[in-house]
Amino acid sequence: MLKDFHPFRDMKESAKAQHEVDKANFKAAKMQSKAVWEEAKLSPKARQEMMQREREEQIKDANERISEAQERIAAAEKARKE
Repeated sequence: MLKDFHPFRDMKESAKAQHEVDKANFKAAKMQSKAVWEEAKLSPKARQEMMQREREEQIKDANERISEAQERIAAAEKARKE
């Protein structure tokens, strides 16, 4: 049981793994910041078009969730009647 117990090696491996996570999170935050900066430089018309596309995507997602919920409701009602 204790022959596989290597706390310092385990800590070292954990630190390396956490470092990789931190690097990935830093890069993601940096790229998101750059995206916001680039979006801020859009013309008003381009910004409106982008926002409209985002709203359409949100409506599409909401409609999909509604459909899924209706299917679950129907399945639950059917199961309750059986």
